[in-house]
This record gives sequence, C-alpha cells and structure tokens, in this order.
Amino acid sequence: MPTISKGRTPLTFINVFTVAPENQDVLIKLLTEVTEQNVRHHKGFISASLHRSVDGKKVTMYAQWASVEDYESMRRNPGPAPALEKALQIATFDPGMYEVTQIFLPDKN
Repeated sequence: MPTISKGRTPLTFINVFTVAPENQDVLIKLLTEVTEQNVRHHKGFISASLHRSVDGKKVTMYAQWASVEDYESMRRNPGPAPALEKALQIATFDPGMYEVTQIFLPDKN
C-alpha cells in the first residue's frame, strides 16, 4: 500500500455542512456552481467531490489541493465569496485540513 509521509501534498480538505433537509439541494447547487465556475480553475486545484447524506441534513465536500498556499490563494480570491456567503446563510460548516496517511485498494483477482 502506498504511504504518504507527513507534510506531503496533496492536501485534502473535508468540509461538512449541516443544513435543513429542505435546503440540501439548494446547498448542493450553490457548491456545484461555485466549484464548476470558479474554484476548479485555480492553480493547485486537483479534484473535488460532493456527498449528500441520506437523511438530508449534511453535505460534505472532499477536495484536494496541491498545497495550502494554493488553497489559501483561492480563498482570498473574491470570485467564490458570494456563493459561499449564500451557503453560510442556509448551513453551518465544519472545515478540516487533512494529510493522506494510508490508501487501501482492493485485492486484484
């Protein structure tokens, strides 16, 4: 299994949004639009995926960036700000920055 050493990029950002079930689709639309139109075009962006909870109360975004500096540069850019402000009007979020420590793959048959 590949092992990623401490401090090695890419960095993974996992943001868990808590939202009223009636606003889950609205939040997903906002996050999709800002990521598609703005975030993914920034230097250092690797990938992002959105996840919806089956109970309708959470939306999680899993994103990878080449470096903290690239991510922070995107955050300083005014482009994503309006969509993120709208998202925070209907949801709270708990952000986290992570390093990959292990990757597990299925056995090849």
